[in-house]
Amino acid sequence: MFGSGKSKPVVGLDIGSSSIKAVELRGTKQGYELVSFGVEPLAQDTVVDGAIMDAPLVAAGIGSIFDQQKVKAKSVATSVSGHSVIVKRVALPLMTEEELYDRIQTEASQHIPFDIADVNLDYQLLESVDTQMDVLLVAVKKDKILNHTNVLAQAGKTPTVVDIDAFALQNCFEVNYDPDPGQTVALLNIGASVMNINIVRGGVPLFTRDVSVGGNQYTDALQKELDLSFEDAERLKKGENIAGVAEEQRATILRSVSDILILEIQKTFDFFRATASGENIQRIYVAGGTARVPGLMELLREEFAMPVEELYPFRKIVINPGRHNEEQIRELAPRLAIAVGLALRSFDTP
Repeated sequence: MFGSGKSKPVVGLDIGSSSIKAVELRGTKQGYELVSFGVEPLAQDTVVDGAIMDAPLVAAGIGSIFDQQKVKAKSVATSVSGHSVIVKRVALPLMTEEELYDRIQTEASQHIPFDIADVNLDYQLLESVDTQMDVLLVAVKKDKILNHTNVLAQAGKTPTVVDIDAFALQNCFEVNYDPDPGQTVALLNIGASVMNINIVRGGVPLFTRDVSVGGNQYTDALQKELDLSFEDAERLKKGENIAGVAEEQRATILRSVSDILILEIQKTFDFFRATASGENIQRIYVAGGTARVPGLMELLREEFAMPVEELYPFRKIVINPGRHNEEQIRELAPRLAIAVGLALRSFDTP
């Protein structure tokens, strides 16, 4: 959202709570091709609810990925989410672009719960009907953006784009799935500490919400209930077996946390339906590392009685088997969706 499209290579860099993900793409006659990708794990509490707590550690992690993958590009596209990000769809009287530009600050101040001087503001005209126009307002606290861009500067990188996680996810989805413009879908990115929900139709985000729940809650619950170390709880969450832990114990604890996630999704869907009359969500796509928690996808299908699938971010991206291990990519795929959506910003038209 904040930045202009660049034709030079831009590396998609997703700084999450549990790891840093980087993806580099290039344009070919066949479409997009994967150049490089990397994942660098982060220690607990390095990034909390989207805020970078240990800048030198994150900067070192970014440097490590770029060195290991021999990435020469210095320009990066990154994204933010959480409480410091506000996305609102507002209806305004029909006006010219110049009038809208003049009025947007005043309008935004009525819809954004922060001082307008403390935010970076962007907007996009969605559609105009008769005497009314729908505008998408996006506001991000300046200190939130600085928190990210300062770390990138420490790592010797240049941020050319600061996007929103939910929009990066939408970008990844639309390039890979060529969605039916009449179909309303829910895109979920379930990370370690934040779940991004973006309800989309025809390239337009209809409703966007970030919820502070995610994979860490599974780990916490397993640790507490079974008296495990963080490392063992993480392994158990990922489907590995731990001596002395019965499958039934694990399934019960995972289910209790999945129910919390599903309740938040349900509340979001209910609110969306109440505010967007006549809209029905027809399909759910799930990304993020937590997508692979045992039993979660089945529960989503059961609860919402609609098709639910894992979003594959390389569906339309060429992977050269001589350069990359496709099995490894499939293993990491849900975690790379945001980074792919950001890397695709390389190809935005200026």
